[in-house]
Amino acid sequence: MSIKTADLCDHYPDQVTIVDPSFRSFGQRKSFSGPISTVKVKDDNVLVRKALETIPAGNVLVVDGIASKNCALLGGNLAEIAAERGLGGIIINGYIRDFMEVCETDIGVMALGTIPLKSQKEGKGQENIPLAFGNALWNPGDYVYVDEDGIILASEKLIIDS
Repeated sequence: MSIKTADLCDHYPDQVTIVDPSFRSFGQRKSFSGPISTVKVKDDNVLVRKALETIPAGNVLVVDGIASKNCALLGGNLAEIAAERGLGGIIINGYIRDFMEVCETDIGVMALGTIPLKSQKEGKGQENIPLAFGNALWNPGDYVYVDEDGIILASEKLIIDS
């Protein structure tokens, strides 16, 4: 992504929401953007995998894991699925595992941290719903922009003319 979040904030101050800066960057891509697809789960990553396998290429999967510290919702295998499918990136209000594998994958991942325990596999949760975390509202179809300066949201795709 050649557009920087700071530039978007400067050009569209009334159209962007700044997400709480509590997320860490994982994966090879440090900047990414795209339309939002959402999943809400607690300690179960079946719907995370399903979304990674089905959402359109270029979309960013936003997972509200309710900041649970009980287990990881993403590991190396799921990060690789996202990279192979050409997703824009992954943002998790929760934790990942397989740190080195995720960091070596050609995908952008933002999460709260790492924990070694894998998740349950029951398929519980919700898909394609508005999420509220990080002092922001994440609506499916809205846009997210991520880089080293942070995460911002907008209701539409933002463009800066050169």
